[in-house]
Amino acid sequence: MKSTEPACQYELKVAKDAMEVIQGKWRIPIIISLTYGNKRFGEIQRDIPEISPKMLSQELKALEENQLITRTLYDSMPVTVEYALTPLGLSMKDLLVELRNWGKHFRKEIVGK
Repeated sequence: MKSTEPACQYELKVAKDAMEVIQGKWRIPIIISLTYGNKRFGEIQRDIPEISPKMLSQELKALEENQLITRTLYDSMPVTVEYALTPLGLSMKDLLVELRNWGKHFRKEIVGK
């Protein structure tokens, strides 16, 4: 089969679309953090201590723009902001399970830990 086959081109396109949404070092860890429940900014940062506040803010905004998470502002004193996965974000659960399984296999086979 030729790589210019329409089915192949479609598969490449949708895979590229998905990769653009979850690209980078931090988006998957943020999504994984939110699979454990709704969280505030500081809670996400405690889950991922290596990420800077500026980068976390940028990545949360990108995930919100791509409709994978919601940002809810509560009118409290002090103001509280909470992040949660949308149904679209939650639909990544099986993908994340498989990614973790592959990561465990990779670590065992290649890294030896």
